[in-house]
Amino acid sequence: QVQLVESGGGLVQAGGSLRLSCAVSESVFGFAVMAWYRQAPGKQRDLVAHIMSAGNTDYADSVKGRFTISRDNGKNTVYLQMNSLKPEDTAVYYCYVRRRFTSETSWGQGTQVTVSS
Repeated sequence: QVQLVESGGGLVQAGGSLRLSCAVSESVFGFAVMAWYRQAPGKQRDLVAHIMSAGNTDYADSVKGRFTISRDNGKNTVYLQMNSLKPEDTAVYYCYVRRRFTSETSWGQGTQVTVSS
């Protein structure tokens, strides 16, 4: 099973920036989709951004223009650059992948992002 290890979370003031990283234990070329989700206390886990194998991306409306998802194929890592952070971005952020062909999915353990006002 693929291992996903997130890092980069922390406490930041509103308006600040963070970059999340998700290190993948195998080649990213094996995945049809790589994504970031988030889950705030008492709420469901929601999709934040995804990047497809061809490189096309999409974002939740709430983060468009502020967050950028990217992938470093050589490092087998997917990133989430988060700018202009707001208190409502506070959540645990999870890395997610879905394999090509088998559609098997995997999740990371999550990293906490806290934005203070």
